Amino acid sequence: MTFRIDPWMPLSSLCYSKFFKPTVGAMKDMPELQSRGNRPLQMSFQEQLQALVYFHLQGYESAQQLLQALKEDDSARQHIAPAQGIEKSSFSELINTRGLEQMLHVFKNLQASACKLIPGVDTDLGQLVAIDGSLIDATLSMHWADYRKGSKKAKVHVGFDLNHSIPRKVHLTDGNGAERSFVAKILTEGQTGVMDRGYQCHKLFDQWQQDNVLFICRIKAGTQKTILSQNPVPADSIVFFDATVLLGTAGVNQTQRSLRLVGYEVDGVKYWIATNRYDLSAEQIAQAYKLRWNIENFFAWWKRHLKVYHLIARSAYGLMIQILAGLITYLLLAIHCQQQYGEKVTIVRVRQLRTQIENELRSGPIRADNQADYVKEQKLQFVDVKT
Repeated sequence: MTFRIDPWMPLSSLCYSKFFKPTVGAMKDMPELQSRGNRPLQMSFQEQLQALVYFHLQGYESAQQLLQALKEDDSARQHIAPAQGIEKSSFSELINTRGLEQMLHVFKNLQASACKLIPGVDTDLGQLVAIDGSLIDATLSMHWADYRKGSKKAKVHVGFDLNHSIPRKVHLTDGNGAERSFVAKILTEGQTGVMDRGYQCHKLFDQWQQDNVLFICRIKAGTQKTILSQNPVPADSIVFFDATVLLGTAGVNQTQRSLRLVGYEVDGVKYWIATNRYDLSAEQIAQAYKLRWNIENFFAWWKRHLKVYHLIARSAYGLMIQILAGLITYLLLAIHCQQQYGEKVTIVRVRQLRTQIENELRSGPIRADNQADYVKEQKLQFVDVKT
């Protein structure tokens, strides 16, 4: 349904209106989306956002599938598409050239709202943010997405809030884009970056310590270690090593600043974790790194169930809008599952939501006994948004 910032407008799906409602507050003080030139906008930002959220929520696999639904599906045409409809050329132009500033604004505010709503876990370990990159298959016409000869890929770099299980920051580069440079950009003061071996860099370890950037990073087992001092290790612990060290070969790539190195073993696999967190026990360092796998699970779930890597844009600008819309959809789902069930996002709850929305959209207008409650609720959520 077309979303209007109008508290008295009854919508045809009470469930969908509640699901989408958090974006209203997230749009507060949002920059105005303006047309370029004399041609008026074919979609407002609310309509653009709603169409993209609908795309991800329904699990569509192409822009053509979305546009066909907006044109031929009676329910989608009436409640999701702009009143005047939208053609492929206009949709493509809009996605690839407009709305990025507004999308970033909504994502940032919605993430803050979700963080306040969802209870934090493992808070004794501090504010943990897993950082990782994920490759996106691109078309050969996407020249900016260089990867290797005959193959084009883009890479999305995400900071994932491990305490609340929601995405926090996002950056986009070509497939060869360096991952390590995004650590300082993703983290804020007091947060600890949790990273895999791809982020190991001795110069950056020194720089992060100089800049007071906290990190927990797995390193390669064969890395040269110069032990400066050792800490006792409990006999019954998974931890077998805990020491202050210098990493690397002297005169070649050795760290200038000492750091802590924790070694632990699970199922016959040894993990070596470099960190500047001295306030945690070795077991807590191990636990914090284990939580990093949550970002891997997020990427897998996000790609599989919300179809975020099925391209509807070819430019870096448009792909960033698509990625942000996918993240916003996930945040809306996280808020919905927490408010309705006190749970994390699961595909079971997403399917239930899809079915309920479809049933309500096809059953016609909101019944009179529900409309009064809806109008009252919308009045309380009314905000003035320029778009």
